[in-house]
Amino acid sequence: MDKNKKNLFKTILLFCIFAVYTAVVKFVDVGKGQEGTDLGLSTINRAVERHLPFNNFWYTLTEYLGYIALGVCLAFALLGLMQLITRKSLKKVDKEIWVLAGFYVVVMAFYALFEKLVINYRPVILDEGLEPSYPSSHTVLAACVFISAFIVNHKYIRHKLTRTIVNVLMIVFAVFTICGRFISGVHWATDIVGGMLLSAALLMGFWTALNYNFKKK
Repeated sequence: MDKNKKNLFKTILLFCIFAVYTAVVKFVDVGKGQEGTDLGLSTINRAVERHLPFNNFWYTLTEYLGYIALGVCLAFALLGLMQLITRKSLKKVDKEIWVLAGFYVVVMAFYALFEKLVINYRPVILDEGLEPSYPSSHTVLAACVFISAFIVNHKYIRHKLTRTIVNVLMIVFAVFTICGRFISGVHWATDIVGGMLLSAALLMGFWTALNYNFKKK
């Protein structure tokens, strides 16, 4: 089995694990969530919730980190636009930019999917009332955007020290967002785990596409 097939197999396997986990969260140990809604794996989720009540500091911090992630997306979009303008051809835009663009579209598609396919709702009711909370969208956004940026930064940041600083920040932002979202109390524990599993599958798909594009024929 060649490298591309191995990466594709890993991607499919991770998506299967996420799908099975999602089914477990939806149908196993179902109790009551907010406003009488269903909550899967309720014993575990309620136990964690009792120790992690709503924390406004971490909630606000992770909201701002989410904006930074969107800013990273915008930066790569502007880079792609600049390449298109200067090179005057879609074909001459870097493959990394095209793969990133497709990756962002897929990430947003999953976000839209789970806004409609509700697995459970937040453990707290914020200004907008009941909101779908599975998987944690901030977890998926942070992991996918910051780690994909970490992967491609070697091509766009030539200065070694600058690249190291930026890459460290990418990892720090990802870790702080995921951990901060967990302890902020706005998600069930299963939401965070689901977000991490989905992110792993998406990033493996990103890596697979990136390597496939680099393959010389």
